[in-house]
Amino acid sequence: MDGFERRREQKKMNILEAALALFMEYGVQKISIAEIAKKANVSQVTIYNYYDSKHNLVRKVFLYYVDKAMDEFDQILNGDIAFPEKIKQIIFTKKETANQIHEDFYQYLMKEYTTGVNYIEKMYVEQITPRLIDLFNEGKKLGYVDPNVSNEAILFFIQAVHEYIQREDVYQKILPLTEDIMRLMFYGIVGKKEN
Repeated sequence: MDGFERRREQKKMNILEAALALFMEYGVQKISIAEIAKKANVSQVTIYNYYDSKHNLVRKVFLYYVDKAMDEFDQILNGDIAFPEKIKQIIFTKKETANQIHEDFYQYLMKEYTTGVNYIEKMYVEQITPRLIDLFNEGKKLGYVDPNVSNEAILFFIQAVHEYIQREDVYQKILPLTEDIMRLMFYGIVGKKEN
């Protein structure tokens, strides 16, 4: 990649980062292209040259946000930390995200998530599911996950939750419950056993 391409890619990254930060804090509706341009230190014309419209920019920010979340998930799963710590970090990351995301941006993300050909759905099938199976197997091997519960049953449960939260009447109310849902998924109704 030559110097021009590097600068171009850096500008695109600055725009995505600026837009994401503004959308997380203020939502999609209240933020203008002018505000994003100012924060990214580029012109509005530059944004339109790269993304054509605010709608396309929001879509790219959505994809960028999902990729960042997947990278964080990978870092936790591949980290050299104990299994219980991995679970805590996954729950903590979900809680932090839920506390930081603006409701308007969250609603936009969920609409994207639940309509049409879906980037998250593809990622879920191709990347997340195999990683979760590895995590469950690690937990079983170390005695943290009940070896009598099949991975198929665990995945069935996760898929049921996954499909349920795609309903508009559900995803409009689910954000404050994110931490509780993650705790249920990993610790069940009985809760975490203290040693």
